[in-house]
Amino acid sequence: MTRFYLLLLASALPVTVLPAQVTRYVRYTVAGTTAYGLLDGQVVRELNGDLFSSPRPTGRTVRLDQVKLLAPVTPGKVIAVGLNYITHLGERPSATYPGLFAKMPTSIVGPEADVIYPADATNLHFEGELVVVIGKKAQNVSVADAPGHIFGVTAGNDISERDWQRADLQWFRAKASDTFGPLGPMIVTGLKYGDLLLQTRVNGEVVQSQRTKDLIFDVPTIVSYISRYVTLEPGDVIYTGTPGTTKAMKPGDVVEVEIEGIGVLRNRIVKR
Repeated sequence: MTRFYLLLLASALPVTVLPAQVTRYVRYTVAGTTAYGLLDGQVVRELNGDLFSSPRPTGRTVRLDQVKLLAPVTPGKVIAVGLNYITHLGERPSATYPGLFAKMPTSIVGPEADVIYPADATNLHFEGELVVVIGKKAQNVSVADAPGHIFGVTAGNDISERDWQRADLQWFRAKASDTFGPLGPMIVTGLKYGDLLLQTRVNGEVVQSQRTKDLIFDVPTIVSYISRYVTLEPGDVIYTGTPGTTKAMKPGDVVEVEIEGIGVLRNRIVKR
């Protein structure tokens, strides 16, 4: 059989597309040591080195119920997108480009950590969100190339003091105060993050429920747009926006942000 017919035969055969491998990474502390690990069922396999520069398994393992999970990354930059679901716009028109603001790295806390309700706050709201974790330096990247700069995704809660948002010159207090950026419980790679169910619950009641396919600006568009103006580095995170209508919380409330394939980010609101 000639080479031509071999090529013709090969082109006629069905192509098998293997699903992306889903991997779950956690950051945790146990016995006074903080480390990254691979989550394998209920077992955490310790990794040596930085998560974004070829970490290697150490061979040590520990049960998940024996560790304290921390925020899964310690970002240098925390960037967020506002008004990125039609259901969150109210009477406002859709923007022609992503509306950005910054949160402080000190706003980041992990699963089960307390969210502090400041003494002078009066109107603290939840905002459950899909959060992107950058894995490769991104500077002025195209929308098509943006996915190659994304390490994975996690869940986040963009805690917001609505009265401060309206009163202040910028959203510094309202969005970036300490503990206003819960993150976790893990970073997941290999997920189709363009269509995941996001739900937020307060004291067990579902208060937000929408799929990430409904984002006005999708994840690659957001990453590309931000990279025009700010160089994104490995470990930086991007909160992609919240759906629906949010409500005021009170001290003692327990807020859970659950994203399909990622898990539940759970935090309690505590008065300072």
